[in-house]
Amino acid sequence: KKKNQIQTFINKKKPYHKNFKISHINKKLKSLIQFIKNLTTKTKKKPPIILKTTKHYQTPIIHYLKKQNYLLIIINPLISYKTKNSNLQKIKTNTTNTYLLYKLYYKKKLKPYKKHNIQLLNLHNLTKQHKNITNTLIQTKLQFQTILNQIFPKFKKIFKNLYSIISLLTLKKFPSSKNILNTHNKILTKKIHKNYKNHSLN
Repeated sequence: KKKNQIQTFINKKKPYHKNFKISHINKKLKSLIQFIKNLTTKTKKKPPIILKTTKHYQTPIIHYLKKQNYLLIIINPLISYKTKNSNLQKIKTNTTNTYLLYKLYYKKKLKPYKKHNIQLLNLHNLTKQHKNITNTLIQTKLQFQTILNQIFPKFKKIFKNLYSIISLLTLKKFPSSKNILNTHNKILTKKIHKNYKNHSLN
């Protein structure tokens, strides 16, 4: 969330410096840029920077590196996971991810990162939120029906739409079959009609 694990390579199978962590704060990011500049001086070539996507957590470091005009390559975790399962032996946990990205860079043709426009990002976020809300709604309805089947099993046959306002308000007023049976028909009708005036009293 707040840090990145860093490993640099001069070329294939030739690491530069040991693996280290960097925090997403200005001071530390400046030191990272200086470190990359030192590498550039040594190799006489500006290095591409490969990151594994971490949803919104990657935004600060991507934004910072983009401003410094570095070529960024963002890798989907599913790709690195497949590489890990198919090609790698057991390696130390703290170096696994960076080593995987190194392997991928030298094995595959990876496309540079393109910044999405704000409309696309907003649409992406809205779609995710909609999906989450929909899933929550489905789960809530299923839980609601499970409880209803236990305390008032015939209720869902009364109204055409179990989740309509009139259905839920009636259930709120008469939460069990016992409440219904203990209420006179006329009172029951008036209570329902009060919340459902689009239909006749009959």
